[in-house]
Amino acid sequence: METKELAGRIAQGGANEFLTFRLGEEEYGIDILKVQEIRGYDTVTRIANTPAFLKGVINLRGSIVPIVDLRIKFALGEPTYDQFTVVIILNVGGRVVGIVVDSVSDVLTLAEEQIRPAPDFSAVLATQYVKGLGAIDERMLILVDIEALIGSADMGLFEASNSSAAAGDLLAA
Repeated sequence: METKELAGRIAQGGANEFLTFRLGEEEYGIDILKVQEIRGYDTVTRIANTPAFLKGVINLRGSIVPIVDLRIKFALGEPTYDQFTVVIILNVGGRVVGIVVDSVSDVLTLAEEQIRPAPDFSAVLATQYVKGLGAIDERMLILVDIEALIGSADMGLFEASNSSAAAGDLLAA
């Protein structure tokens, strides 16, 4: 799907619409309403003494945005960065953060009956960050609660009450 077409679909987003992306062999989905934009992966400024999954920060039109590599965060093997690697810029709880994924696939609308509860098991992606599983024909889509993931204490991205203070805290770390 072309980036402009995808951007148009994002602008029209609604309930039960998910932006789908790949990490390794698995396909994931996040609430389309949390997506601000999609960008090609570019060089980030690394911050000392941060976890490996925090690739660094970028300057996005004057805002300092932390960039998280989900492949590293979910321990899905060594990441490779190529022409398909993208950064999904999210607005989560009034804060802007980018996530690096292998590729973006599509925007899908799922009916309630296509969304099943997450199984209760110990996995690489803790089930507290899984909203459920989407079933589309033979495809299975892991629906990530991106707000819970990004805002979680183990991510350690935001401790302050607003995004500029949070970015300042990140840079001070």
